[in-house]
Amino acid sequence: MKFLLALVAALSGAALTIQVGMNAAVRAALGSPLLAALANFLVGLVALIVLTLLSGVRMPSTADVAGVPAWAWLSGLIGVSYIVATTLLGPRLGAAALIALTVLGQMLAALLVDHYGVLGFQQSAITPGRLLGAVLLLVGVLLIVRR
Repeated sequence: MKFLLALVAALSGAALTIQVGMNAAVRAALGSPLLAALANFLVGLVALIVLTLLSGVRMPSTADVAGVPAWAWLSGLIGVSYIVATTLLGPRLGAAALIALTVLGQMLAALLVDHYGVLGFQQSAITPGRLLGAVLLLVGVLLIVRR
């Protein structure tokens, strides 16, 4: 079961690289990273509406929506900033450098989130082994970014 989860995670990561290239093509055609991001989110919104309707999921009540912590709604802004940034930076940095740098940023944030057990993640301390893994990732990023 863990293999299947790891495979889905890896495929999702691969899809993000492909998405950067697709968004760059939209940006080139429309002339704006903001318009490319808007197109991305509009297509995604339509897909989510269709999937939600087909899934038969119960729609949340007003109380359910009100129960979401205010800070959690900001995740949409993070999504927008990621799409705009990668749409703009992808063609300039190249796919490998962009993904290496974003994965490095994700890893550093993940180590801190796990270490403190915040945002709903289980607490998992930064150990020497985990720190070594992050350092090796940093070395890998430097090798990829260096041309």
